[in-house]
Amino acid sequence: MKTYEKFLDIQDEIKHALANNLPVVALESTIISHGMPYPDNVIMAKKVEQIIREEGAVPATIAIMNGKIKIGLSDDDLETLAKTKDVVKVSRRDFASVIAMKEIGATTVASTMMCAEMAGIKFFVTGGIGGVHKGYEQTMDISADLEELAQTNVTVICAGAKAILDLPRTMEYLETKGVPVIGYQTEVLPAFYTRQSDIKLRLHANHVKDIANIVYTKDQLALKGGVLVANPIPEKDSLDGNYMNDIIDRAVKQSVLEKIEGKDVTPFLLKKIVEETKGKSLQANLALVYNNAKVGAQIATAYSKLIK
Repeated sequence: MKTYEKFLDIQDEIKHALANNLPVVALESTIISHGMPYPDNVIMAKKVEQIIREEGAVPATIAIMNGKIKIGLSDDDLETLAKTKDVVKVSRRDFASVIAMKEIGATTVASTMMCAEMAGIKFFVTGGIGGVHKGYEQTMDISADLEELAQTNVTVICAGAKAILDLPRTMEYLETKGVPVIGYQTEVLPAFYTRQSDIKLRLHANHVKDIANIVYTKDQLALKGGVLVANPIPEKDSLDGNYMNDIIDRAVKQSVLEKIEGKDVTPFLLKKIVEETKGKSLQANLALVYNNAKVGAQIATAYSKLIK
């Protein structure tokens, strides 16, 4: 028994799926506690789980509660996360203290990857990853998500890095760390709210079976670190790039004026963007999360067929 296993509280359905090499897809909980207002956050969380089930996989939403890493949440757990004030946004830095102090913690991309690897879950669906923030030359603000991708063996399905970030430098960081970034049915990096950016991807695949085979081969080679699958927002839900970039630039300037720093930057910017777009960005966010859930479950299902 590994020492961390005593902290794992894995739902029976997920235990059964993992024991029998059935497809399981991890889900973060920060999007519930910090990403959306109540009750939209609970509705979203349940719909994402439903989409994953419809594609033949088992959802595993992750959070920290009562000194345990909960892999799979009940309806009551979701309500607690969605309604409780001062839920801790947990990254690697906060991980041990939140468990030790028995606080309620919502997992980010980085900490969800950590938990998924501990539980033996290979695939994780999110909206967008964190990355290198604009103005990093002064702030050195680089998301822990990038370092986690460099060292933790989990495949992350997302709509690219969040559009509030410095996308070229984020991609350069991933390149330096040797993280494969695979465009799903795209040859350029999607920019979260929009389908395209100016950044060309070295790797792309048109079929989920191809991505599953790449992940399987990487595992057979025992290569360290994660894989990032960049899945563009559906065309009908994509927002205009110039429109969004203008709003994002204004929000970033406002965050500097108000001296917003550290882990408070992303929630501040996303809230400002929702306000400025009169909710359009929130609808786009929901659409891309649902699309990622579908594709992520399809990849996990294709992978499970390779290991049987």
